[in-house]
Amino acid sequence: MNDPSRPVLPAEAEVDLRAISANVASLTRHAPSAEVMAVVKADAYGHGLEPSARAARAGGATWLGVAQIAEALRLRAAGDTGRVLSWLHVPGDAFTDAVAADVDLSANATWGVDEIAAAARAAGRTARVHLKIDTGLSRAGASADDWPALVDHALTAQADGLLEVVGIWSHLAWADDPKHPTTDRQAEAFEAALDVAHARGARPEVRHLANSAAALTRPDLHYDLVRPGLAVYGLSPVPDLGGPADFGLRPAMTLRARLALVKQVPAGSGVSYGHAYTTPRATTLGLVPLGYGDGVPRAAGNCGPIWVAGRRHTIAGRVSMDQVVVDLDGRPDVAEVRAGDLVVLFGDGRDGQPTAQDWAEAVDTISYEIVTRIGSRVPRTYLDAGS
Repeated sequence: MNDPSRPVLPAEAEVDLRAISANVASLTRHAPSAEVMAVVKADAYGHGLEPSARAARAGGATWLGVAQIAEALRLRAAGDTGRVLSWLHVPGDAFTDAVAADVDLSANATWGVDEIAAAARAAGRTARVHLKIDTGLSRAGASADDWPALVDHALTAQADGLLEVVGIWSHLAWADDPKHPTTDRQAEAFEAALDVAHARGARPEVRHLANSAAALTRPDLHYDLVRPGLAVYGLSPVPDLGGPADFGLRPAMTLRARLALVKQVPAGSGVSYGHAYTTPRATTLGLVPLGYGDGVPRAAGNCGPIWVAGRRHTIAGRVSMDQVVVDLDGRPDVAEVRAGDLVVLFGDGRDGQPTAQDWAEAVDTISYEIVTRIGSRVPRTYLDAGS
């Protein structure tokens, strides 16, 4: 029964924290020789930073990973005291706050080492630093030519007692294809970088390279720590090789809404802006109060799947800022559909409901983007062990 003391939500993203914990536990079994860093950047891929982090810890994550220092400080403010790594910074960032909060920091260049060392001096404590080598992604990380100088610079600051080089790491470009030669070349470059660092005196606690895909499919790349992101939330990083269940994962987010209107229209009715869809017959239309302002891809017009009345339907016409329309086909079994009925845009796929992967394929993107782009206007509701 509905709780009369609570307003009915037009739409919600329900996050099953039990699934997140179970997914992390499954990942620890996939990488038994390594620790697990649950990546909770970007508001935990849209699932909610603090509750998702707690669920990941409960599932066995000994580390948490974020991009920005502000995300790491939110975790500390929420009471997380375990290891947290932040890796995407700019000159003048909040390094002092991060060091004071015992947040591990990544350095890609000597300027980063200098700013972290200055922050350590200001905070009055030794900073924990992970040096990043670019092994072929050509994004963050020192180039092979710059790597020796970065290592030497960091070890000088370590000798001064300002920081400790606790990690060496890199990121993979093509791990969603486990047999792609790029991954092997990156592994070779990573080994070479480790050799250079070791020869210069670095003795890191952790070496880490594997993302979700490599954590699941490349045990040779697990090293001391794996960094799953998407898999933490129960989505497959290698959909061509298998769905979530094939890897012991369960999608944690279900995006649902309540129909705002159900009405009959005649054949030939133009639907939504530009009449990109015209009803081929007399039919029933349902109005769903979610649009691109909530993170529904505008490209999902005439192709985004929605579960209504026990079967899949497709968005009719363009996606608007706040709403989409679905053609219910005028079939007899939808005659009882009413405003207020629940519909599902994506979930765990049980009983044939659409998944985030289905949406990704419909709009030619990846499931990462589907869940991460769900906006703040959509309330997150949580299921936990007490639910």
